[in-house]
Amino acid sequence: MPASATPGTQWKDGFPFVANSLVLDFVNTRPVIGGTAQELLPDFNALLRWFGAVELLTARDVGALRRRWRNSTRARRVLAELREFREDLRREVLSWEGGISLHRSTIDRVNFLLAKHPMIAVVRQTEDGARKELAFESHQPENLFAPLALAAATLFTEVDRSRVRKCRQCVLHFVDTSKKGARRWCSMQTCGNRLKVAAYARRRRRARGGDD
Repeated sequence: MPASATPGTQWKDGFPFVANSLVLDFVNTRPVIGGTAQELLPDFNALLRWFGAVELLTARDVGALRRRWRNSTRARRVLAELREFREDLRREVLSWEGGISLHRSTIDRVNFLLAKHPMIAVVRQTEDGARKELAFESHQPENLFAPLALAAATLFTEVDRSRVRKCRQCVLHFVDTSKKGARRWCSMQTCGNRLKVAAYARRRRRARGGDD
């Protein structure tokens, strides 16, 4: 199961992938752009595009799910439930980053989803030989909970909490996998550069003021 999109990718198919964590990339599908929260999963089709972008679904899987479910009440319900799960995770991650233990309600919900929508081990033949992978049945909309529940469990149990952070400039979260552990921004290309430019402008203003 992929942890995120291709390493180094900032945006893919209209979604940010800066987190080094599947579940945090999912949380990041409601960024703030221009001071306004932007819903990147407005409909079931967008949800399927995200699952395709993160390579949890093949193009064939996406097409099959879209054809069968896109205008259904069931798909809309699952989308609403997934977005609710996302926002609950956002609140939990913010709390957890701050040093607060996981809430019992979050643990219970993740455990419920793991039991109801499990990932399964499968063997696949590759050019380098047989390989064991985790997979999930993708025929029903509810199955989309499976990789997200496992990713949430992995984040909360296997990732060093001190390495999980919210960008200093925006609302995106990430796991700092750098050797020094000094990452402070979602990406150097966006928020990091903006902060550096702003700091430079402040220094210039102070210097001009000192010359007057």
